Amino acid sequence: MLDEQQNNPLHGLKLEVLLTELVDFYGWDILDTFFRFNCFRTNPTVAGSLKFLRKTEWAREKIEAFYLSRYMRMPRVSEEEYEMPPRKRTFAAGIEPREPMALTVESIELSQAKAASAHKARSSNRSHHHRR
Repeated sequence: MLDEQQNNPLHGLKLEVLLTELVDFYGWDILDTFFRFNCFRTNPTVAGSLKFLRKTEWAREKIEAFYLSRYMRMPRVSEEEYEMPPRKRTFAAGIEPREPMALTVESIELSQAKAASAHKARSSNRSHHHRR
């Protein structure tokens, strides 16, 4: 069915091709910093990483979501679509991928530190409300 051919850059894309594109563009250091997967840190290879990603659905979905949002720069999806696996998401017809996002180890670490700080602030606010 043609309707099943969703407007999704992941449709029909082999995991090996996706991973190779990410490694070629970003390199292992950036992927390791972003994901913290051991297969990206210790003697990383595409074959070894594929083995892990094929048997670890949550990790594969993280890589696919990264591919869509950072590498292809597709628009943010709705909350309902966000809950779906990346390969099931759809985008409006005519939306074209943009240039990949430039990332550095430093930019990722800064972003992660900000996220951790925001999370800590939210958690601290919740515990103050419970004490009153």
